[in-house]
Amino acid sequence: MSNFLVPTHRLSNIRSTIAVMSGKGGVGKSSVTSMLAVELKRRGLEVGVLDADITGPSIPKVFGRSDRQAYGTEDGILPMESDMGIKLMSINFLLPEDDSPVVWRAPLINSALRQFWTDVIWGDLDVLLLDLPPGTGDVPLTVFQSFGLSGVIMVTTPQDLVSLIVKKAYHMAEAMNIPILGLVENMSYAVCPDCGKEINIFGEGKTEALAQEMGVEFLGRLPIDPSVATLCDQGRIEDIPQGFLGAWVDLIPERVGLARG
Repeated sequence: MSNFLVPTHRLSNIRSTIAVMSGKGGVGKSSVTSMLAVELKRRGLEVGVLDADITGPSIPKVFGRSDRQAYGTEDGILPMESDMGIKLMSINFLLPEDDSPVVWRAPLINSALRQFWTDVIWGDLDVLLLDLPPGTGDVPLTVFQSFGLSGVIMVTTPQDLVSLIVKKAYHMAEAMNIPILGLVENMSYAVCPDCGKEINIFGEGKTEALAQEMGVEFLGRLPIDPSVATLCDQGRIEDIPQGFLGAWVDLIPERVGLARG
């Protein structure tokens, strides 16, 4: 696999690179990526987010930058920055309109993705998070082969079907010797606003048992929370309450060789 690794821009110094992936769409992977970026930034780390979902980008919207366009110099492409200073790059920053479709075949998508790695001037980053598209297709394969990942975080939901598909993503990462930092179960439950009881809308989650079966760490459960959807829709993900993701965020810097901020 090392034969396929490509270097970053000469002005980029990225200490660790973490991919956030899922085997299936619609599990909240982009929101988890965005909230993780915010929590790591709050811990004093320099953070970037690469929106690797070329045909379905959502990172600009979540961070309130959907009306911006990236620009370049003779040295390379400059990423956007969030209000907190999180560096962002997405195909939507290069399109004429926010809703312009990307109707490209796989070779062109992969080429654009590699350019986000090689041509973007990320500067000094402690961690670059990659928001991958769902599945185990061309884009995850390109990232796994070319980007020198420090690890992968997998996001799932409680349903058995999703857990089954997560195994496919797990086996892909395992086959390519990519460290798996753990599993996150999103949309695990809802909290009744009247009595505070947790309600398992999709049934009792089996992600923890799945993690034990695969020999990886179960990082935690996240609730269905309408306020998170509202923040994403309003481009205000950086207003997420501190600690929303749970204590597992503190584990991530150490797992990729970074000191806590």
